[in-house]
Amino acid sequence: MDEALLQLIRDALQGVATDVFLLEDEQPRIRSEGKVVPLHPGPVPRFAIEGLWKSCGVDPNTTKEADVSWQLPEGKRLRVNLYHTLGRLAAVMRPIREDIPALSQLAMPSELLESWMIRGNGLMLVTGPTGSGKSTTVAACLNWINENQSKHIVTLEDPIEFLFQNDNSMFSQREIRLDTESFARALRSAMRQSPDVIFLGEIRDTETAVTALHAAETGHLVVSTMHSGGVVETIERFIHLLGESGDGAVQMLAAQLIGVISQRLLPKCGGGLFPALEYFQNEAGTRRWILEKRLADLQDHINRSDGSKNCSALNYMVASVKQNYLELEVARAACSKPQDLDRAIRGIS
Repeated sequence: MDEALLQLIRDALQGVATDVFLLEDEQPRIRSEGKVVPLHPGPVPRFAIEGLWKSCGVDPNTTKEADVSWQLPEGKRLRVNLYHTLGRLAAVMRPIREDIPALSQLAMPSELLESWMIRGNGLMLVTGPTGSGKSTTVAACLNWINENQSKHIVTLEDPIEFLFQNDNSMFSQREIRLDTESFARALRSAMRQSPDVIFLGEIRDTETAVTALHAAETGHLVVSTMHSGGVVETIERFIHLLGESGDGAVQMLAAQLIGVISQRLLPKCGGGLFPALEYFQNEAGTRRWILEKRLADLQDHINRSDGSKNCSALNYMVASVKQNYLELEVARAACSKPQDLDRAIRGIS
């Protein structure tokens, strides 16, 4: 592995970079506060990136793309995606973090999430686009359990993004392809590992969705993520994933879903990023709406709630603007209907 490239990666990770982008014959870049910016003016030669591929155990001449975990000589672990683009070699690197923030540091509804974390069983979903902070929110939730309860927490990840240290709880962290073949197979296996809490990195297919619901139904707290937008879109997509599994699967979803928190990161007033949220706690009448697929009624319920257990994206955005967390124009750009935000800011329902 080229020593100059190694040092460049070290330098990038000593700053505020959340990702490092390497492309053959192009200058390296980093993601800092959500923006992709140049790190160094000089191009990265092919032999250097080829050496990185080979140090990850991947031959660029026979493999087109790969997700791997990789370790710097001094022990720092990173998740790496290797790929070809227009015939050139490329890599995106992200450090696997051990400094897990507290929920209170993330501007999250911590009391609500803590109340979900003490449940003995059920399904909790954290959703949002790529780069919206889902993994950080989940890690903060799991570490809260680690500090406050005595549980066995099994994580199934692709790849691992945070390393947990056992405190009051015990972690079994398993990486797809390294420790197991697939999410669905690992989830079935996890049921025999005496777990109290199962973190499933992502629900992306019918088999995983149904198995997650069965795990929740049989007395486990299941935490997972989905690449979906708001609360109602998430539930609609989950129901679509259940597909031909029948009404019994939808009934399980209605009964086992604890709540959904949907998030995206927006530029914060004064610098940095701020999580714009929508969240929903499933209880009483809302279970019937999910079972009957009355999602418009569910959205109306979220819109009209006081924010303690349910909050719409619009109401959260309005509060964030009024409390000077977000600039009005930033919030307007993030809204599908900016005129609704304008009306809400003026107090017009």
